[in-house]
Amino acid sequence: MPSPLPTSLAVSDAITHYRQLRELTVDELAYVLGTLDHPISADALAEMERCTRHVIVDDLVAIAYALHTTPAVLLSHIPIDMPEPEGPLATGLPDDVDQTELRAWLEGKTTLDHQSRVSWWKERLARLRVRSAHYEEQLQGAYAELCELDGLALQEAEVPPVQRLQRRIQDSEHALNQSEVALALTEHRLDNLREGA
Repeated sequence: MPSPLPTSLAVSDAITHYRQLRELTVDELAYVLGTLDHPISADALAEMERCTRHVIVDDLVAIAYALHTTPAVLLSHIPIDMPEPEGPLATGLPDDVDQTELRAWLEGKTTLDHQSRVSWWKERLARLRVRSAHYEEQLQGAYAELCELDGLALQEAEVPPVQRLQRRIQDSEHALNQSEVALALTEHRLDNLREGA
């Protein structure tokens, strides 16, 4: 049997992931699908999860509904233990389409022509800049509060308000760092798309 294509791998892993997340066995998922008038045997579901059986579109829609998710989520799923892909994340797409862009495309929020992709990444960059500024503002506010507490913070570091403030600062620093990384990666992606025009 030939190696499964990337979309097939994503869907098979997603079915397993969301079934386990909902704490359902394969038999229980088969039962739920039967109650939805789209019976799929437990054996067929197990084969889909092992990627030895193709998931047809009707099955994909019914399984997504039964698992309280969407077909777009199942199609754009990336297995946590998946190594860095050598090709596209989804069958037939350009190699440089990442998971967020794939999900936006599947949800009809963008198309994958060059101009639309540049526009989508510009919008994403603008949103990330706003988010980064928000986190920076939160962090500065937390630092200002800590400065106001000054001596108390040093003397009574175990006091709950000081501990909450210190956690807020740590959380804000982490969020700001993550936001800046996402911002840098998005700027890089946008530059690459512009150069490829």
